[in-house]
Amino acid sequence: RLQESRERLSVCSKLCYAVGGAPYQTTGCALGFFLQIYLLDVAQVDPFYASIILFVGRAWDAITDPMVGFFITKTPWTRFGRLMPWIIFSTPLAVVSYFLIWFVPDISRGQVMWYLIFYCIFQTLVTCFHVPYSALTMFISREQSERDSATAYRMTVEVLGTVLGTAIQGQIVGQVVTPCIESPRFIGLSNSSVAMEGLNMTRNPGSLTDTRNAYMIAAGVIGGLYILCAIILWVGVREKRESSELQSDEPVSFFQGLKLVMNHGAYIKLIAGFLFTSLAFMLLEGNFALFCTYTLGFRNEFQNILLAIMLSATLTIPLWQWFLTRFGKKTAVYVGISSAIPFLILVVVLDSNLIVTYVVAIAAGISVAAAFLLPWSMLPDVIDDFKLQHPDSHGHEAIFFSFYVFFTKFTSGVSLGISTLSLDFAGYQTRGCSQPSKVNFTLKMLVSAAPVGLILLGLLLFKLYPIDEEKRRKNKKALQDLR
Repeated sequence: RLQESRERLSVCSKLCYAVGGAPYQTTGCALGFFLQIYLLDVAQVDPFYASIILFVGRAWDAITDPMVGFFITKTPWTRFGRLMPWIIFSTPLAVVSYFLIWFVPDISRGQVMWYLIFYCIFQTLVTCFHVPYSALTMFISREQSERDSATAYRMTVEVLGTVLGTAIQGQIVGQVVTPCIESPRFIGLSNSSVAMEGLNMTRNPGSLTDTRNAYMIAAGVIGGLYILCAIILWVGVREKRESSELQSDEPVSFFQGLKLVMNHGAYIKLIAGFLFTSLAFMLLEGNFALFCTYTLGFRNEFQNILLAIMLSATLTIPLWQWFLTRFGKKTAVYVGISSAIPFLILVVVLDSNLIVTYVVAIAAGISVAAAFLLPWSMLPDVIDDFKLQHPDSHGHEAIFFSFYVFFTKFTSGVSLGISTLSLDFAGYQTRGCSQPSKVNFTLKMLVSAAPVGLILLGLLLFKLYPIDEEKRRKNKKALQDLR
């Protein structure tokens, strides 16, 4: 009893641990919603090169996860621990590189390389923060119940982090009206390519100074929050070496474990289903700001619409937690993710209407909550199923989680690259007050038709997923008997 008492974590320790999850979600949400429109309309990068920046940055982010994980396993213990030095030393460099992403350099050439390099550097450094932070769960206590409790605190703060990222970036940038380019002699001809070409030659780029300053102020605020969270984590959490030394499993070959995991049918089907549904919401996330600005005409309102999505997601996560325990996880997938479909269709079928757009945003947030919660809820069931089929093979849990993240990040890079490239082919006009009809049609496809198709395909794949509630209960009992 005395040993258990020493292993218990205080509420303060759990909160300090949970705060460490905010930087990854805050910066990720700000980049996900705003980087595309920033590159196109503020930095004025050609859409083709913007698509390269977005794709390469996200693809590199996916590659760095297993790389950093491998190097961490080779890191010796220090008096600060093995994971904490990665978190502390990467933080100031990550904040500097994050700020430079939102800075427009005064150079005529090399602007594309500037954003590509600093975007990739930031993704590497934030991975150096988040991978050891995720692994820190196993080193804060030897008691499984305490780890589970700390994880629950963490998930709550991470969801709040997404709201903070959207609110800080959106509200600061939204206070400044980005000047668009228009000319009175082209009014009424805005859908013609000739008119749009003329519109883009009537304003000086210097009029963007206030907008560029707003993006840098938002980056400074989020960077300050990043540093504050890292300090709280470092001061309030102690990494315990003895927690890892209690592990009785023998070291396993990475490639042998990877082969076993990738041959596990339930895992492949789960990843395939969530890959397509996640891709649908990433397309919506990456293009929604452009869609609100140009297709719907809510140039000065889109930051509030984005905030409505994230607030809706935050408030409905407890609802989905109750729903999946009451009706089962597969049912929650079908109901939660498919609920976005009618609203995604509605937003492009009806005429531009602010009230309808807010209703759609709230409905999309409800589905986003389900898409955010369910993968992390269902992956442990797959791991339990794997343990029953391979009772003599241990220590593969990290592979299950890391490669789900890897595939999700890589496909998000592909989706952002393809969507930005599609806008380029459609004739996207940088800083135009309006866009050609082909661009508006492309944006409708990217936020409605494509996500709906991907959601339907993902739900179809979930039909093949073998672990229903009955199977899950049987696996749980079999594991208890095995132990």
